[in-house]
Amino acid sequence: MTTASPVSADTASVPIPTDPGGGVMGDRFRALTLGIVSVVLVIAFEATAVNTAMPVAAGELDGFGLYAFAFSGYFTTTLFALVVSGQWCDRSGPLRPLFTGIAVFGAGLLVAGAAPGMWIFVGGRALQGLGGGLVIVALYVVVGRAYPERLRPSVFAAFSAAWVLPSIVGPLVAGAVTQHIGWRWVFLAVPALILLPLAVMGPALRRSEKEQPLLGGAAFDRRRTGLAAMAAVGAGLLQYAGQRLDLPGLLPAAVGAALLLPAVLGLLPAGTLRVGRGLPTVILLRGVAAGAFFAAEAFIPLMMRTERGLSPTLAGLTLTSGGLSWALGSWIQGRPGAERYRTVMIRGGFVLTAVAIAGAALVLVPAVPAWVAAVAWGVGGIGMGLAVASISVLMMKLSTPEDAGANSASLQVSDALGNVLLMGLAGVLFGALGGGSVAAVHDGAAGAGSTGAFAVIFGVMAGVALLGALASGRVRKAV
Repeated sequence: MTTASPVSADTASVPIPTDPGGGVMGDRFRALTLGIVSVVLVIAFEATAVNTAMPVAAGELDGFGLYAFAFSGYFTTTLFALVVSGQWCDRSGPLRPLFTGIAVFGAGLLVAGAAPGMWIFVGGRALQGLGGGLVIVALYVVVGRAYPERLRPSVFAAFSAAWVLPSIVGPLVAGAVTQHIGWRWVFLAVPALILLPLAVMGPALRRSEKEQPLLGGAAFDRRRTGLAAMAAVGAGLLQYAGQRLDLPGLLPAAVGAALLLPAVLGLLPAGTLRVGRGLPTVILLRGVAAGAFFAAEAFIPLMMRTERGLSPTLAGLTLTSGGLSWALGSWIQGRPGAERYRTVMIRGGFVLTAVAIAGAALVLVPAVPAWVAAVAWGVGGIGMGLAVASISVLMMKLSTPEDAGANSASLQVSDALGNVLLMGLAGVLFGALGGGSVAAVHDGAAGAGSTGAFAVIFGVMAGVALLGALASGRVRKAV
């Protein structure tokens, strides 16, 4: 897609930020950087904590059949919120969607933590997705409006670095809380952390908005909002049909597909599904990377619990290496002179991700030590850091100031779609191959057929990552 695509039709004009010199932690940007990174810290801690607690929560709520739905439900509602947030940001700036999103995100955590059953738990996760979708687009718009182009790679690297501490502390804290107090407190306690970013970022963001006022605002595009709603409902129906796997499920599957396909075509840049050169492929690859990596990651703690008998803490710690190395990969792509290797870093990142997913599956072989999964996920983290941050940088580079909000939203829509579709596929495979019958997870016993279900899921996701590597050569426009 070019910058004249239909995606930019609902955006308002924004000024190009001036470049006063200095770095992201210089006097001009220090407070703003600390504020927005603190938001990422809260989101990162929640993500690592939820991954650790989820196998136990699903066991106590008798919800292994909906295990993947608890993850994909988050991204399904995110689809709608992303488009709304992009328009909201371009109309009146990122402050209101950002703070609204933080509040809704916290409310979702409370609902999930108090859930009496798995469906209510999934509803809480869906509420979190609404808040998360508002927040992530607003953060991207803040970067595009407030920081000059030369500093954006460093800001995205700081986003990734913000995952380091939660990656270390999150599984330890969540594992200890889950084992000694209960999994519910993993969700109920996180909202208290929201107070920190609210206190830190408010003044800095308001100063930034005064320095970068909007030139004008357009009304919400009802067509795009409707398409976003269609995408969310369609994805939800497909997931529901996938969970049923019976003849009556064909009807919601057909309706879901009929809603989702035209919505995706309308929300993503023209040529995205055709892997068009330039921005369309950049947008597409974000969804491919996120979907393959996180669909596999969601099942690693459950695999380590049921196949290797690890405690919640140790199962969650398997993912720690990925968070740490992701920051390393993102830091590498932000080094001076890295721009000329942007395509190579994206392709290499996908290859490393595929290798990591296949490597994690090796622990299904009893003779392979359990720590191999942690090593493999460290390799995957480097790959994702290289690929995802580079994709974000290229998206900004290929966008005009007028397109920044809409293209940021498209990037996140692709991310959410990738997660919804591939996580949903993983859930279908898990249930169809006997994984939904996993029993006695608290005792580390595997249900019949679960080993094969895990193996198929990891094999499919590794293959998807390799397809991303093949498509990466099209991120540059034809000369």
